[in-house]
Amino acid sequence: MPTEELTAQTHAERERLAQLLSELRPKQWSAPSLCAGWRVREVVAHLTMPYRTGPARFFFGLARSGFNFHRYSDRAARTDAARLSEAELLGVLRANIHHPWRPPGGGEAGALSHDVIHGLDITDPLGLPACPPERIALVLRQTSPKSLRYFGVDLGERQLIASDADARLGEGAPVHAPAKDILLIATGRKP
Repeated sequence: MPTEELTAQTHAERERLAQLLSELRPKQWSAPSLCAGWRVREVVAHLTMPYRTGPARFFFGLARSGFNFHRYSDRAARTDAARLSEAELLGVLRANIHHPWRPPGGGEAGALSHDVIHGLDITDPLGLPACPPERIALVLRQTSPKSLRYFGVDLGERQLIASDADARLGEGAPVHAPAKDILLIATGRKP
């Protein structure tokens, strides 16, 4: 996949999320997300963390968390969600739709994966539309056995085949499902 296409899809996903978030009511910002223990506002704080956190603050926070990224990320999301309003969080996202951030070692595909997966963490429990299946398929095509292990997922002897896009994961007996559901399974959000 050309880098330009991944970048364009990442920008489109950020714009889509900003539009959806702009329409949320306060109660929805406080609703549980698919990220265990996080409400929608913590997910948005996490999504926007790379735009608000410079290298020194990131390293200090990581060191303070015993160099455990998950612990650091959780602490930062909770702290930032408590101190920033919905309008401020949304403003940061809107101001950074074209930001060049990429997760360390993840490249353009990692940036798209980050935004699509966390977008689903918000939209799925709220019953809001997911991003286009073709965008989800781009993420699924980047999924590796290593990333499945990272999320604690074992597909066993099953091959998950998207019914609405060109994507498949695993080997074995075919199981057809929407791309969105396959990504939620591959990231440990759904059994």
